[in-house]
Amino acid sequence: MAKNASIEGTSDGSAVDRLVDIDFARGLAVFGMYVAHLGGGPLADDVGLVGNLMGLAHGRSSALFAVLAGFSIILITGRKTAKSGEAGRQAVARVAIRALVLLAIGSILTCLGTRVAVILGPYGICFLLVLPLYRLSAQQLGLLAAGTALVLPQMRFLLLQLSGPAIYWDPVFHFMVHGDYPAMTWVPFVIAGMAIARLSLDTQAMYLRLGLAGVALAASGYGGSWLALRLLPSVSAALQEVLVAAPHSETTFSILGNTGCAMIVLAACWLAMDALPHLRKLVWPIIAVGSMSLTAYVLHIVGIAYFNRMLGEDGSLSMLFGFVVVISTFAVLWLRVFQRGPMEVLMGRITDLARHIR
Repeated sequence: MAKNASIEGTSDGSAVDRLVDIDFARGLAVFGMYVAHLGGGPLADDVGLVGNLMGLAHGRSSALFAVLAGFSIILITGRKTAKSGEAGRQAVARVAIRALVLLAIGSILTCLGTRVAVILGPYGICFLLVLPLYRLSAQQLGLLAAGTALVLPQMRFLLLQLSGPAIYWDPVFHFMVHGDYPAMTWVPFVIAGMAIARLSLDTQAMYLRLGLAGVALAASGYGGSWLALRLLPSVSAALQEVLVAAPHSETTFSILGNTGCAMIVLAACWLAMDALPHLRKLVWPIIAVGSMSLTAYVLHIVGIAYFNRMLGEDGSLSMLFGFVVVISTFAVLWLRVFQRGPMEVLMGRITDLARHIR
């Protein structure tokens, strides 16, 4: 698997080799979220080529980011074999501390008042929920990811139908069931990423299998939704909600489809880095952004808040292009001097407190 020995640490700064192909995928996920968050205004109603291409990022980029988050959990806690003893306790503490820091940063960014549903807090919740699973094998994690994708969306639908409006103000209910990124329907992505990280991805054949499995999942999700909606046109509007595979519909079909897309992107990035070594130089700005994804995410939320308040603008194609160019340039220049992004350094120093655990 392609590596870059000059860049070390996961996004929280823990001491493992950075995987360039994973950073490539993570950079694509970050830019996908830029597209989703800056695609407002005139772009929201664009049904042409540009609008349709930008629409592909909605829901799928955040799902890819969640799958990569699960991958990072396994990198921290031990990839081929889960860490045990003192090393295991420290690795678990690193993930737990990282989750709490993400909750804090997410809360701060939410207070900026942008129209963006900040994902960092829900990610932190998901980290804590899946952490007890870090010792499971790839097969066990894969089965659990499939089971949660099949069961939890239906449980969430029932809870929403049976709950009164007053419970929506409950913070636990908000994070688990009702929020923009409810943990009940986002933990399957994280568990899927953990399962992928446990695979022996050391041959092109395995990459191809991962990509083909992703194609099958995407076809099952999006195709299954399309078929179900046409075979059952007379069901109530409420029941149709569990059949839709639209962005952030939080249904089994959408989870399967988005997970499949994430697997396709991961396989494509791995194959591209291995088969085309010179491609790394061409896509280095994307890789650089992926290596400091937390910094890139925070900066774009702060930037959106600034332009919204100062200029009254929260999305346009020119703004999107500007964000991509500025953040990419910043990432490339920063990594010429430092090994990690500024937010990653901060996260690394805080999570380094785990070394005191014996």
